[in-house]
Amino acid sequence: MSIHPTAIVNPGARLGRNVEIGPFAVIESDCVIGDDCMIDAHVKIAQYTTIGDRCRIYLGAFVGAEPQDHRFQPGVVSYTTVGSDTVIREYVTIHRSPFAGATTRIGSHTLLMAFVHVGHDCMIGNHVTAANHTAISGHVVIEDGAVLSGYILIHQFCRIGALAMLGARTIIRQDIPPYCMLAENECVCGSNTVGLRRAGFDSNLRTAIRKAIKIFFF
Repeated sequence: MSIHPTAIVNPGARLGRNVEIGPFAVIESDCVIGDDCMIDAHVKIAQYTTIGDRCRIYLGAFVGAEPQDHRFQPGVVSYTTVGSDTVIREYVTIHRSPFAGATTRIGSHTLLMAFVHVGHDCMIGNHVTAANHTAISGHVVIEDGAVLSGYILIHQFCRIGALAMLGARTIIRQDIPPYCMLAENECVCGSNTVGLRRAGFDSNLRTAIRKAIKIFFF
């Protein structure tokens, strides 16, 4: 355990083994920090947040913040959970739900790059990558293995399918099916062949997916 003397850790927080907490970090009450986590300088982990094992949270990130929602009432108990082995880079913001008992969820082995915003009630799966400055509005679902390039804007209630690949600077206004590649003009341009190959899909299955996408979109 390594806690910098300037860090503020509420006695009501539970810390796992070998946790490192940097200068001026703040850990509020009712938080759980898993084993072998690194909490960098000036990070704030807000109340009712659970962080899984081996997560790394970098400078200035704010995890479990109160939501930007007119319906939120101070004192409402809602939650934020982050799975194991997830990396949250500089100045990422993740907001908890405005609804009592509801949860914003980030999966395991996920990478949120610098300045990503995750709105309230989002459900982000495992092995997801969201590149810099991507803004994910409330109630968005992102399924396992999806890759979001930088500067993407996602409207509320959209669903991004598993292993989809989204081009940079796109504005997402509707659901994106699994396995698709979305071009910067916001149109599906084919299958995410590289992602499918890396995920272990064999050539026959990749061909079937490519043909299905061709039928639906072309």
